Amino acid sequence: MEPLVVVVGSDDVYPAAKAACDYLREKGFEVVPIGSLVTGKVESWVDVATEVAKQVVNGKAAFGVVVCYTGTGVSIAANKVKGARAALCNDAKTAEGARKWNDANILAMSGRLVTEEVTREILDAWLATNEVDPTEAENIERLKAMDGKQ
Repeated sequence: MEPLVVVVGSDDVYPAAKAACDYLREKGFEVVPIGSLVTGKVESWVDVATEVAKQVVNGKAAFGVVVCYTGTGVSIAANKVKGARAALCNDAKTAEGARKWNDANILAMSGRLVTEEVTREILDAWLATNEVDPTEAENIERLKAMDGKQ
């Protein structure tokens, strides 16, 4: 069986972004790096997040991870792509909730706040939450309908 593809993008070479790539590979995912993870230099957070979101929405990746200084810019930019549901998660409980209650398909993190250890905790929570809370299914469908995705 082919490993699931995850696209990871960062506008700078943050420890959290590198740790996400390494940890996801350890977990058996095929990781596609975007932005500074490829070039080694500062890239546009708008371009990085948009590329990650497009790959996720177009089915080229199971989910995405985006990182910028605060995590806010990449989450906003990713959410401009129809079908993207990026959630800024700087702790494991928020990541769990984003998957369970919002069916988030892109994990955004702060390169400033999130350490390598916390990155692994966040990813463990994200990966362990595979099902949407049935009480939120209607809200998630309403959200998808807002951008024409069902």
